[in-house]
Amino acid sequence: MSEEIQKFTVTIDGESIQVAPGTTILNAARQIGGKIVPPAMCYYSSLKGSGGKCRTCLVEVSKGSEKDPRPMPKLVASCSTTVMDGMEVKNITSPKVLNARKGVVEFLLLNHPLDCPICDQAGECHLQDLAFEHGVAKTRYEFKRREFDKIDIGDYIKLHMTRCILCYRCVYTANQLTDSREHGVLKRGDAAEIGTFLEKNLNNDFIGNVIDVCPVGALTDKTFRFRSRVWYTNPVDANCECNKCSGKAVLWMIGDEVARVTARKDQYGEVKEFICNECRFDKKEVAKWNIEGPRKISRHSVISANHYEQPIPEHTTLLNKA
Repeated sequence: MSEEIQKFTVTIDGESIQVAPGTTILNAARQIGGKIVPPAMCYYSSLKGSGGKCRTCLVEVSKGSEKDPRPMPKLVASCSTTVMDGMEVKNITSPKVLNARKGVVEFLLLNHPLDCPICDQAGECHLQDLAFEHGVAKTRYEFKRREFDKIDIGDYIKLHMTRCILCYRCVYTANQLTDSREHGVLKRGDAAEIGTFLEKNLNNDFIGNVIDVCPVGALTDKTFRFRSRVWYTNPVDANCECNKCSGKAVLWMIGDEVARVTARKDQYGEVKEFICNECRFDKKEVAKWNIEGPRKISRHSVISANHYEQPIPEHTTLLNKA
């Protein structure tokens, strides 16, 4: 008879759950779900080494464990802090956390331009969501912001370094999905930037995935650039036969035309099955795909506006008044 796997009980904002040892606070919160899940701009569950850079997932540990109930003296990054048995965590119920998150968002926006009206990422940008929930109306920053020229780092990818928040996701994606490392973080401190080594272009079969993992509009798809707002497109799940990847993707349709192709993301914006460049950039004809059906979009997302995902509102007493 096999031994039972020991599990730790952790309580987050009053919600308790049992998880395996080694589980981070963030992943424990994701197992519970709902509003108590901390935001994460740099952590990516499928990328080794990610997390601990953006600090948006800070939480308060009010009880360390059953054996040592002392609270942790400072806020901790939930993406890199593992749970202990009996641990109690505060996220949205902690004023300290909300105030710290507000400060983190202000720092992330220090050099970020007001590009939302023209940015291709608008409508599906995690930084936009954070700024809406925790941002301030005015900035206290009085110095000159960092500025970079837009550059092409491949046949299909445009880099807007001015928008980058240095989450390192694209670097980890390129390192772990491909055999060669062709780009990374250059320089240090406030001069740090994403760049290619020796002015090389990014050119391999899976490099298009850096577009999907970018939480802001720093890396954009040149084939979709300025074509349409995402809420004017209709996303559908589709698959095709491919000998390089799973062939499972999302087609963003404008009428009967495929405007862009992306990998499928979960509710936390993470790709679980990366797709190749051929599926992403070359297969822009509907005939090359098997359409599975409409993509399920959260009703809170702007992408669902005026789409089939939006449920018909129920009649209420107020609506029925003459």
